[in-house]
Amino acid sequence: MQKTTESSSKYEGLEKMSTIELLTNINNEDKTVPLAIEKELNNIEKFINAAFKNMSQGGRLFYIGAGTSGRLGIVDASECPPTYGVPFDLVNGIIAGGDGAIRKAVEFAEDDYEQGWKDLQDNGINSGDVLVGIAASGSTPYVLGAINRANSQGVLTCGLSCNAGSLLSQQAQYAITPVVGPEFVTGSTRMKAGTAQKLVLNMISTTLMIKLGRVQGNKMVDMQLSNHKLVDRGAKMVQEKTGVDYEVAKELLLTHGSVRSAVNFYSSTK
Repeated sequence: MQKTTESSSKYEGLEKMSTIELLTNINNEDKTVPLAIEKELNNIEKFINAAFKNMSQGGRLFYIGAGTSGRLGIVDASECPPTYGVPFDLVNGIIAGGDGAIRKAVEFAEDDYEQGWKDLQDNGINSGDVLVGIAASGSTPYVLGAINRANSQGVLTCGLSCNAGSLLSQQAQYAITPVVGPEFVTGSTRMKAGTAQKLVLNMISTTLMIKLGRVQGNKMVDMQLSNHKLVDRGAKMVQEKTGVDYEVAKELLLTHGSVRSAVNFYSSTK
């Protein structure tokens, strides 16, 4: 099967292009990514609805991948606790080669068919959880092995890849396959494929957090107060909700730890 992620770039002589030519052509290719994702919205919806059913009953979300795909999963997972105030083990990112591979590639880690499931077991995955396998090619052994073992153990699975008809899309219970075509630099899937994966993961986690009640209106009412900027943002949100002045709002926020708790406390006293 021809993998479009490995197909030759539409552009020749990249080293002869000027800086603005390079930037323009990369930008033109990047513009096609949201259109590829748009074609997958129905598949994304189906998976999210299934995942929400599990997570609303206590299930957790796992991402697993190698290289760029694994790093993207870790980025998305690590941003959920501070953004939405959820437990650190609710959304989990697993990468081939372990945490060391986040910064430095681990040779041949992605080729181990058995290790992905072992890594998931180390994190206590069970049949109530949800697993998203991420692989631009859709053929990474580390991810495929994890998906197949997860299927056999009753775990809800989804495959996110960028090749139509990939092994991952065939073997996962749900498939999300934004086909972005050849990369600007042939085979450099950290570019359009990576961008597509990042956008889809944002959609998945953000929609799930909203459906799980972690957003009110359009505000992150459970965000962690981990820096001055977020404290200021939270105080203004409390001020907007309650009508108190800024300093009172800030005191309420810091006393009760979140916008939601501060507003609920204030409302209970009125």
